[in-house]
Amino acid sequence: MEEVEQRRGLTATRTVVVSVAVVAVLLLGAAIGLLIKLPGTPSSSVPARESVDVGFLQDMAVHHLQGITMANAARDKTTDKFVRQLAFDIQSTQLEQVGRMKGWLSLWGQPEQSVDGTHMAWMESGSHEHSSAAPSAAVSGLMPGMATSEELSKLRSLSGTEFDVYFLQLMLRHHQGGAPMAKYGSEHAGEAVVRTLAANMLKSQTGEADYMRTLLAERNAQPLPFP
Repeated sequence: MEEVEQRRGLTATRTVVVSVAVVAVLLLGAAIGLLIKLPGTPSSSVPARESVDVGFLQDMAVHHLQGITMANAARDKTTDKFVRQLAFDIQSTQLEQVGRMKGWLSLWGQPEQSVDGTHMAWMESGSHEHSSAAPSAAVSGLMPGMATSEELSKLRSLSGTEFDVYFLQLMLRHHQGGAPMAKYGSEHAGEAVVRTLAANMLKSQTGEADYMRTLLAERNAQPLPFP
């Protein structure tokens, strides 16, 4: 009985430590975002609410937060060292990026999310040429690649190899859905720091997507269908 209580105590302590670390990273990212001076941008000039910069930061932050949620689940449940390390890398990288994006939005006096509940309208801006990455209409609800509530519930219900495979499938699709936004942001954002961030996201997530395909093949599984 005493041993069980000790284990419970260690688990509770570990949970608190992880939670504190997560909050610390998010706050650090936000602080970095607030402290960075945008090159060539006077303090009185900030991106407009309808700009690619603001829309990209708002939507990618929302997209990232679901990726962080899934990565946290994988870190808690998986016993596969490769899946756990991947989940840790995704969670830590995207958490810092969310903090940075929210920091810039706060600096510019812009809301953290789209005020009308739609997404990706910034990829249709008339001031930019359309690319294959741009949607034909603003998206309401879930953005491309994001998991539904039913899919997230299913993920939480699984364990062992079934969990690992489904996590990899959902996260791969998640990366695939976010890639067009990152590409468009890297090409059309007005601020150099936003373009650089988007380009770095595209590069790192392309590498992670390739790695997830390898992990799925090693587990005799296929990626989920993606348009």
